[in-house]
Amino acid sequence: MIEEVLQEYPRKLSLKSGLACLLRPLEDTDEKAFHEFFQAIPEREKLFIKHRVSDPKVIRNWCKKIDLGRILPLLAIKDKKIIGDCSLHQSLGGWKRHIGRISVLIHPQFRGRGLARAMVQDLMEIARGIGLEKMEAEFLGDQEAAMKMFGLMGFRQIVRVPDYVKDMQAVTHDYVLMGVDLKTDEEYASAG
Repeated sequence: MIEEVLQEYPRKLSLKSGLACLLRPLEDTDEKAFHEFFQAIPEREKLFIKHRVSDPKVIRNWCKKIDLGRILPLLAIKDKKIIGDCSLHQSLGGWKRHIGRISVLIHPQFRGRGLARAMVQDLMEIARGIGLEKMEAEFLGDQEAAMKMFGLMGFRQIVRVPDYVKDMQAVTHDYVLMGVDLKTDEEYASAG
C-alpha cells in the first residue's frame, strides 16, 4: 500500500514563506548528503536525538537498509542539499499496528519558515493513506517549541513521565508522548 501513496513523490513544495523545495523518500544514494545534514545540527540538539547521528556508520546503515514500509524518511531537498527529515515509523503487526510515530528535524538555516509543519502534514496524509488511525510523537520535556508546533496541529499530550529518559550525555529528562487521531475525509464530513 505504501508504494501507491509514494507514487506522488518526488513532489514540489512551495511555502507561504517563499521557501521552495522537493519532497521525496530517502534513497540509498543519500548517505553523504544525509550525513552532512546531521553534521549541521547543533551539538546541543544532537543530545536529544535517539541515535548517534554524528557516527557515519549509523547514517550508512539507514541508507543501506531502507524499508519504507517500516520507516519512511521523507526528505526536503533544496539545491541538492537535504534541509529537512520527517520520518514515519510504524509497526507492521502487533497491538500498535494502527499507530504511526513521527519525528521531524529541520536544518538550522531553514527553520521558522513552515517547513516542519508542512512535512508533518504530508506524513500525516501518507499515514491516513496507508490506513493508520493514530499518530504519536515523542519528546524530551525541554523541547517546548516542538511540542507547541505539534499541539497547533492537533496533537495532545498523552503522558509526561518525569526524569524518565536520558540524553546522549546521560542527563535525565522528562519523557513526553503526544498523539492525535487521524480522521479520514469522510469522518471529518460526518463530524460537521
